[in-house]
Amino acid sequence: MITSTANRQMKRIQQLNRKAKARYEQQVFVAEGLKMCLEAPRERIQAMYISESFLSEEGKMAKLAGYSYEVVSDQVFRAVSDTETPQGVLCLVEMPRYSLDDLTGVSDTAEDSGNAHLLILEGIQDPGNLGTMVRTGEGAGVTGIIMDKPTVDIFHPKVIRGTMGSLYRMPFYITSDLPDTIRQLKGQGIALYAAHLKGAMVYDQPDYRKPTGFLVGNEGNGLSPQIACMADAYIKIPMEGRVESLNAAVAAALLMYEANRQRR
Repeated sequence: MITSTANRQMKRIQQLNRKAKARYEQQVFVAEGLKMCLEAPRERIQAMYISESFLSEEGKMAKLAGYSYEVVSDQVFRAVSDTETPQGVLCLVEMPRYSLDDLTGVSDTAEDSGNAHLLILEGIQDPGNLGTMVRTGEGAGVTGIIMDKPTVDIFHPKVIRGTMGSLYRMPFYITSDLPDTIRQLKGQGIALYAAHLKGAMVYDQPDYRKPTGFLVGNEGNGLSPQIACMADAYIKIPMEGRVESLNAAVAAALLMYEANRQRR
């Protein structure tokens, strides 16, 4: 049993939770909670840790049959956990890797983008928003999520919890040059729509049955002029009362599910 936070493995968990740089250098992230551990692809799990008290919960332990794990004292587990009330199980998972073509459906033998349904994010800062977008994206049948470097790290512990497991199944692509990536998408025939206060069309008017991408910007400032002007059209979500705009994750959900509705 591990009984000290000075243990090398425990120090590694704390470092991975706190620093994005460490996560990307090691290509590993921390997934915490029974659901997140059970849904992680087994072949990508590097290590699993359970708390001393979790060990006594027979029902939960039965679900870990076949897994290898190390036991950690309750005090140490609480110290390395990123949550206030730890469930008592966490694992280290190797990061998945996707190319842009994985999201758009482009293959070596096809030049078109299949039936891409993309969410393209610029500068999203709230981990809860990004986690919700990933989870909603899976539910709405999105083929992938593209985000720029300033967007909060998708492997941030709060983002991971917010995805409720969708992180393992939703292809994503982090670009260091969002304008160039958008140009590539346009070159593949993907129609891009910017969620924008200056939108002339209501969001349910365009035809999203063709390859489509939705551009959603920072919670406070929206899309930058540089990115917004690259869209094929601005679309708006009509507002009643004195509300000017919706939460970014809520707005993204409406757009993604409208495309899903049309495609059904």
